[in-house]
Amino acid sequence: MHIFVTGGAGYIGSICSEELINAGNKVTIFDNLTEGHRAAVDSRATFIKGDLANREDIFQAMEKTKPDAVMHFAANALVGESMTNPSKYFRNNVGAGINLLDAMVENRVKKFIFSSTCATYGTPEKIPMDERLPQKPINPYGQSKLMFEQILSWYDKIHGLVYVNLRYFNAAGASEQFGEDHRIETHLIPNVLKVALGQKDKVEIYGEEYATPDGTCIRDFIHIRDLATAHMLALGRTTSASYNLGSGEGFSVRQVIDIARKVTGTEIPTVVKEPRPGDPPRLVASSHKIASELGWRPKHARLLPIMESAWAWHKKHPNGYGD
Repeated sequence: MHIFVTGGAGYIGSICSEELINAGNKVTIFDNLTEGHRAAVDSRATFIKGDLANREDIFQAMEKTKPDAVMHFAANALVGESMTNPSKYFRNNVGAGINLLDAMVENRVKKFIFSSTCATYGTPEKIPMDERLPQKPINPYGQSKLMFEQILSWYDKIHGLVYVNLRYFNAAGASEQFGEDHRIETHLIPNVLKVALGQKDKVEIYGEEYATPDGTCIRDFIHIRDLATAHMLALGRTTSASYNLGSGEGFSVRQVIDIARKVTGTEIPTVVKEPRPGDPPRLVASSHKIASELGWRPKHARLLPIMESAWAWHKKHPNGYGD
């Protein structure tokens, strides 16, 4: 297949593109490089620099390439920033996404795989989180993703666009070639590894009195290659669907730090800070539905191999992509 990947110069998009090509697909990457990196674009892919906010950019790219399917990773994804600048999140995650859908309709591209988030559920009513939970986002980031999911359902009804929403939390780990390098790094594992590399003094732990076994928040981590596999399996759907992706158990902040100490052989000092407002004690997604319907099962469900792959990449690229 020929897959058009938006945000393919970013962390998740780059490794999904790599895996798509390894599986024999043709890939075109569309990215404005505001968050992604040119060096993260697989050399075997076709690269188009463009901005989804510019309808002319995306209409020209879609007309030129005429792909079989689209994987959409291009989005702003900082929860804290969304609380101070909601306009950015609704313009980029909703408005620019509509430009992409319109370009697909114009060029009769009928298959869409959406990188969504379990943040559409907000604070979960039960754990692990399955697809039957009500979606009640508690920040503009989660709301923008939910709004786009709702828009997709109308494009299916009206235009016959088949979509798959993949809702997940923390992508982690790396391939041998590509890894995690955000200009503003908020994710736990890369920030822990920055301490191991001597680039930060301490890891900040936000709260240690939660109702969890060690008092720190528990979160879901999925190896980036397992995520890529889920996106490729989703291409086989002939009707629209939504799936949660998760480990089914999750790991606490202190567990993550302890595993990082073991993998890196460094001390990794910590400092406890006040809990962040709105941080749920436990966020773990159930992947039972996608396992039963598409046969997806993570090959790297344990935290150790996830951390080992991330550490190998960060050691080789201590300054990320360097741009």
